[in-house]
Amino acid sequence: MADEVADSNKPPQKSWIERIGQIMGSEPQDREDLLSILREAEEKHLVDKYALKMLEGVLQVSEQRARDVMVPRKKMIVLKKDASLEEVYPIVIEFGHSRFPVISEDKSAVVGVLLAKDLLAHALDRKAIKVKELMRTVTVVPESKRLNVLLKEFRENRSHMAIVVDEYGAVAGIITIEDVLEQIVGEIEDEHDYADEEYITQRKENEFIVQALTPLEDFNEYFSTDFDNEEFDTVGGFIVGRLEHMPKKGEKVEQGRFRFEVLRADGRCVHLLKVKIKK
Repeated sequence: MADEVADSNKPPQKSWIERIGQIMGSEPQDREDLLSILREAEEKHLVDKYALKMLEGVLQVSEQRARDVMVPRKKMIVLKKDASLEEVYPIVIEFGHSRFPVISEDKSAVVGVLLAKDLLAHALDRKAIKVKELMRTVTVVPESKRLNVLLKEFRENRSHMAIVVDEYGAVAGIITIEDVLEQIVGEIEDEHDYADEEYITQRKENEFIVQALTPLEDFNEYFSTDFDNEEFDTVGGFIVGRLEHMPKKGEKVEQGRFRFEVLRADGRCVHLLKVKIKK
């Protein structure tokens, strides 16, 4: 009994965040205060640099939305529902994805998803099986879905891919659990990540998605600009040069009639940019 009374008199255990805050002399009042405390903790070697990047990624995910990290519709690798398995095997082998959106007539009508592993059972037979016979139901999410909520739904539903739709219900792109996790842990490279995808993709009349590795010479040719490509080789290098530090998601740079916004960056390099052209 005495032990129970003694235990009840003990002060409640502080969380590690509160302990770090106490060490720093204050407790966080908002998100920026929390980030400042975490960075000070890294400077004092209470957390390492990689852990800090992950913690920053976790906080960032709570603010990002599906539209920020999705693969746009133009870059989707899709299969037609009425295609035979013999027709789709070469596509599956070439791109090596584990999941493929299935469409009816065009990319704006995704009707299911085909798992590459579901093809294994039929790899040796020659039955006239159509994609639609093996496809599974697909998860649909709005562009505005927050990534932290989406990650929770991915885990609960044991799903790995979702179709992203715009406010009118049209397909805007796809997003995978890997896309979300990369915002926390950084780029997850694998043997099927291709470097030869289109550098520049037009999204709207005056809006473009540009890979940071786009050669500045190619950018100049595409947009009829004359940005200095002697000092910088890539668009990402040009943006880093303008900011004079490694950019974070959401940072913007204005150059003439162009406004660049960082869509993806992991603390080591820039990956993706949104470019808007002023009228």
